[in-house]
Amino acid sequence: MTPLDQLPLGQPTQYTDRYDNRLLCPVPRSLKRQELGLGEPLPFVGEDQWNGYELSWLNPKGKPVVALLQLRIPCHSPNLIESKSLKLYLNSYNQTPFATEVAVAEQLRADLSAVAGAEVAVALSRPDDLELWQIVPLPGQSLDDLDITVDRYQVDSDLLYCLPDAPEVEERLYSHLLKSNCLITSQPDWASLWLHYRGPAIDHAALLRYLISFRRHNEFHEQCVERIFSDVLRRCRPVQLSVYARYTRRGGLDINPWRSTHTPQAPNWRLARQ
Repeated sequence: MTPLDQLPLGQPTQYTDRYDNRLLCPVPRSLKRQELGLGEPLPFVGEDQWNGYELSWLNPKGKPVVALLQLRIPCHSPNLIESKSLKLYLNSYNQTPFATEVAVAEQLRADLSAVAGAEVAVALSRPDDLELWQIVPLPGQSLDDLDITVDRYQVDSDLLYCLPDAPEVEERLYSHLLKSNCLITSQPDWASLWLHYRGPAIDHAALLRYLISFRRHNEFHEQCVERIFSDVLRRCRPVQLSVYARYTRRGGLDINPWRSTHTPQAPNWRLARQ
């Protein structure tokens, strides 16, 4: 039995509303990193940034409290956290009393850090804290209006190339056309992909075809971003590279992996689709 066989995805689910940290399921990052040829030291720094919109518990008088949740899971942690298990775990807070919001945040931090195998940053905010949750556009140049022909819908890194005798450029490029599928259930995962790149100029049409080639590809969000980062790094050899995917919400959670040659944390850009 592999670690993936133990996940709750695709299995009958019992929802509990009393605190239970046993619901959390780790997935070893090494499973896919070995496939990509990634070892220590990793060629990137970064994090998995999660936003949770359905967190609630009871105060000591039995009155519900609701909050918005931000998590930052470092990419060097041994495990990623399977998203359905996190949803089930958060649901287990619904009828559980906590003395304070600080106590909730500390319980989340302790449990998630234990499962990830590294320190997870936790921040809670109230629904009226609007400044933290403003919708913003992605900075840079969109690739989506390029008039291209597409015929490959399984990942093909050979689609990527730099222009002949390309000069060094610094670009911020993005596309809303990234779609992949869950590794276990094959449910569609939708994302906007942002790339900050300094190096020999990438052919924009080739990059867009490459991103579209994920359309029938089955991997978790974090694994897709590491694959994109690794392919661009290998094929184009940039001096600096950051790759950021903003996935749409499922089960009250959005997952936003960030990988970079030089910057360990990402801004929490909330997009219109999120």
